[in-house]
Amino acid sequence: MSRKSNPHVGSTFESWLDDEGFRESVTAAAVKEVIAAQIALEMKKKRISKVRMAELMQTSRAQVDRLLDPGNESATLETLMRAANAVGRRLKVELA
Repeated sequence: MSRKSNPHVGSTFESWLDDEGFRESVTAAAVKEVIAAQIALEMKKKRISKVRMAELMQTSRAQVDRLLDPGNESATLETLMRAANAVGRRLKVELA
């Protein structure tokens, strides 16, 4: 009795993402989600409301909602930098 060999045994999730062409979009979404969570945490620590955050960023409350929404990937690098600055942090982007 012959068993079919599974071509994915021993492969990594990252290699599967590469094979399927999803790695960049999945990584970008994960990074944005982490940054949004970090900004939300800083807002909570500093007791900055969403309304105040919008004022500090010179934007709308709706934009702050989009920024903090983990499922919304539309935040630009400039917006993330302004948000980090508003909570007294800086955004660090580097090539690895």
